[in-house]
Amino acid sequence: MTKSINEKETTVVLSKIKDDKTKKKELRIKKVIIFTVVLFATLIVGSFFAIKTTKFINLDDLSSVNNSDTGFMIISSILVMLMTPALALFYGGMVRKKNALGTIMQSFVALGIVSVIWFLYGYSLAFGGDGNIIGNFNFAMLKNVSLAPSDGLTIPHQLFFIFQMMFACLTPALITGAFAERFKFKSYLLFLILWVTFIYCPLAHWVWGGGWISKIGGIDFAGGLVVHIASGAAALACCIMLGARKGYKTENMPPHNLTLTFIGLMFLWVGWFGFNAGSALSSGTLATTAFINTQLGAASGLLAWLGVECLHRGKPTVLGGMSGTLAGLVGITPACGFVTPISAIVIGIITGMICYVLTTFKGVFNYDDSLDVIGIHGTGGIVGSILTGIFATTLINSDGANGLLYGSFKLFNAQIISTIASIVFSFFGTLLILYIIDKISGLRVSEFEEMQGLDISQHGENAYRLQI
Repeated sequence: MTKSINEKETTVVLSKIKDDKTKKKELRIKKVIIFTVVLFATLIVGSFFAIKTTKFINLDDLSSVNNSDTGFMIISSILVMLMTPALALFYGGMVRKKNALGTIMQSFVALGIVSVIWFLYGYSLAFGGDGNIIGNFNFAMLKNVSLAPSDGLTIPHQLFFIFQMMFACLTPALITGAFAERFKFKSYLLFLILWVTFIYCPLAHWVWGGGWISKIGGIDFAGGLVVHIASGAAALACCIMLGARKGYKTENMPPHNLTLTFIGLMFLWVGWFGFNAGSALSSGTLATTAFINTQLGAASGLLAWLGVECLHRGKPTVLGGMSGTLAGLVGITPACGFVTPISAIVIGIITGMICYVLTTFKGVFNYDDSLDVIGIHGTGGIVGSILTGIFATTLINSDGANGLLYGSFKLFNAQIISTIASIVFSFFGTLLILYIIDKISGLRVSEFEEMQGLDISQHGENAYRLQI
């Protein structure tokens, strides 16, 4: 009798194994079919649009292209592109080792998704038309974006497109530091698409594309409003919606590799010269001023943070020095093309000191901003934007405006309005996006997956395999 029961159980198990193999085989066949269909669909649709867009290529009027400016902007675009993988290293070193690759991947994949979005419609929404709120589709898929310069520039329009693409890739990657170690990867991909489309593109249009902020006189030379304040406000929304990491405030969660973080920071610092000096859109005196101010802002932020840290903790730390440098870079970004070098030093010092206070005492606010996106990018962007309204002068940039220090209240007022508007729009817009994603696929990984780490649970790989 027992033998008969065992035989039946064995038969059932073997039958189940056979069924599982059959189902897996059928699933593989379905995947191959889907892949083949997508492949041929891409070929057909791509060929159609390739023919359609050929008519937009204009080689007739290239006489106004300045080769020196073009070379300078190509190099600047490369430097800004390198900032995204640099950020991946910077963030990757600050998380626990079980989340290193998951954190790196969040920045890395932004280069892929955002680049395609920017080509399809993102650039057009940000820089097409001159409406107050959003652009149009005149530049979609590089329609009307030729190799000839536009809007008084001396570089090919397509080069301006690619330069701005690198800004768009970097900005959402900055946000990932706030929700490090707990966001589902598939949900993050959806977040990238929605955030760039509905937050970044409108903000870029408001400030740089002829939207309402530029019309009221608000200025942002290289991304204080569009990049840093937007990412900082979005980071706060993410912290609220996702909640704290498991073990936050009860477990020690130190950075696993500060050497990796230092390498990332130094590449960020180098890339920032393309970020800021490149925003002059030509090689010349304004780019030179922005370059100098970037270095001085970073240096003074570094020294200010270390000084306050020594007074507060008694010892300077490498992580503190890196944080101060980043704070100084963020603070000088909106102002670098509008202020004098001495003003850049003042901005760097003030930003470094304020960001130190905000990051050191963030526990009072009871949110888990894992890698201090709010405390450095958000706070630094706000401080830099407001100080631009104080220190800006037309002696540096005739296309700018005079701030409070030079006798005008108008710019300061515009900077306050622009700063508040950017915070409110990015914060509440991000909350809505996260709410929608939560209903579709959920935001957080499971408790087990979080304990396991994003490297294994989301990507099936380890950053380190050496046994010491």
